[in-house]
Amino acid sequence: MAEDVGQEEQEERDTVTFESLGLSAPIMRAITEIGYEAPTPIQEKTIPPMLAGRDLIGQAQTGTGKTAAFAIPILEKIDLAVPEVQALVLAPTRELAIQVAEAIHSYSKYIGRVGVLPVYGGQPIQLQLKRLDRGVHVVVGTPGRIMDHLRRGSLRLDAVRVVVLDEADEMLRMGFIEDVEWILSQAPEGRQTALFSATLPREVRRIAERHLRNPLGIEIEHKTMTVPAIEQRYLHVGPQQKLDALARILETEQTDAVLIFTRTKNGAAELTERLQGRGYAAEAMHGDMNQAQRETVIRRLKGGQVEIVVATDVAARGLDVERISHVVNYDIPNDVEAYVHRIGRTGRAGRSGVAVLFVSPRERRMMTEIERYTGQRITPMKMPTQADVAARRVALFKDNIRSTVEEGDLDLYLSLVEELVEEGLDLAEIAAAAARLARGDKPLEVEVEPAPERIARTEDGMVRLFIDAGSRAGVRPGDIVGAIANEAGVPGKAIGSIDIYDDFTFVELPSQFRDQVLQRMAGATIRGRAVEIRVATTESAGPHERGRDRRPPPTQDRGRGGYKDQGRRR
Repeated sequence: MAEDVGQEEQEERDTVTFESLGLSAPIMRAITEIGYEAPTPIQEKTIPPMLAGRDLIGQAQTGTGKTAAFAIPILEKIDLAVPEVQALVLAPTRELAIQVAEAIHSYSKYIGRVGVLPVYGGQPIQLQLKRLDRGVHVVVGTPGRIMDHLRRGSLRLDAVRVVVLDEADEMLRMGFIEDVEWILSQAPEGRQTALFSATLPREVRRIAERHLRNPLGIEIEHKTMTVPAIEQRYLHVGPQQKLDALARILETEQTDAVLIFTRTKNGAAELTERLQGRGYAAEAMHGDMNQAQRETVIRRLKGGQVEIVVATDVAARGLDVERISHVVNYDIPNDVEAYVHRIGRTGRAGRSGVAVLFVSPRERRMMTEIERYTGQRITPMKMPTQADVAARRVALFKDNIRSTVEEGDLDLYLSLVEELVEEGLDLAEIAAAAARLARGDKPLEVEVEPAPERIARTEDGMVRLFIDAGSRAGVRPGDIVGAIANEAGVPGKAIGSIDIYDDFTFVELPSQFRDQVLQRMAGATIRGRAVEIRVATTESAGPHERGRDRRPPPTQDRGRGGYKDQGRRR
């Protein structure tokens, strides 16, 4: 083992708070509401010098929290009274540009109307021209599309105060370095510039020498950390499927104590409440709890009164409980080091342990960074089926019956059974009735549905797609049509019926567009949130697709298979 995760340096150092970094009240309110508890090392080292106006070179891997490290200082410098572009962030890919823009937007919640615009190729430029014409404060984009706007005159950098180059080595690898140099040459000389890169090849250093003024160097040490005794698995799961997936894992795995990690303290409290509602002995542990409360939870976990602890990274520091058999990363961590600290909570004292990581399609890149960081592969696992859950329940119930028989002391019950037999009841039926009474309101049987079959073709030549966002997210038929038409280039009139439910949506379109839509809409956003889109199956939406939750709200007027007013024309 390259580093003993039980002696983490991160746990030994005093915890630095966001308050100590000198952030404004609106930013602090947004961070607190999101649930962040303490800054990561790159945030701790980067935010103060950026607030002070220093140019800097930050060398840190993806997944160390560097987006917040530059996004927060950018927001502290924005003048809302000036409707011009004041900050420019260059990113190598469309996905990263969208991710950064969404992060800046979330941190700006209580500042006021901060205009943040992601610009990238593949999106109709006319939409971007309209937004730029209305005025935005921050532009996040890929070099090629930023150059297009600069040449058109639709983007002006006269008022830019901060320029950030995110993942500079990746832009070099993709052949964007000359474009980046040209863009930097168009920016005002008095601006502040920050460059972030996992590595610093010669070409990236040359950009820093030409375009940065006396930059401060910040390097977050990359330590290879491995935990060979732990079985690491991952499960592809969308946000709406997480709770169901977790429940199935808890029912089918042979666990002792389980530690579940969420990214925020709000998430920890909410998940704990939902698990308790399902009958699990679960407790939360997060940064709002004092030391006495935290120690009480640990004591109850050690004593077996608590089966599950839902924790944040900060709250779990120093947690050493031998009986933890499983660690579940319900939310993938922002920091790759945090992953190793998390899973190191199992496999203690020479025991084996299991670590499960929930991963959405947009988080695959982070998982790759974790594998590179640890030098170990995380193996895929399948979602336990309802049949698996039923089989596990039966096996455990059989074990309980065997144990009770072996313990003896059944004379009174045997006499009762004999009396019932004398009254003419069948012995097997008596045993079955007793078993049913013993199970109470938790039946052995789970409603097992047929194996998922592709329902790709709903009509001749049509395919049905599943989108993991619905009316709760404010999704309307026009949003679906607009996204597919603009992102995937499918004519709006070709889109068929649209069924919008609470948490998911079905849409039909000609099968000839299937691959085109799936490829171009990977990582797409609808109503400001990232969505997953795939070919529909009978289990696409999990348990809520079937039964009473499938009915749309009664006030909505539906036509054949969907909304009557489906917004097929833009």
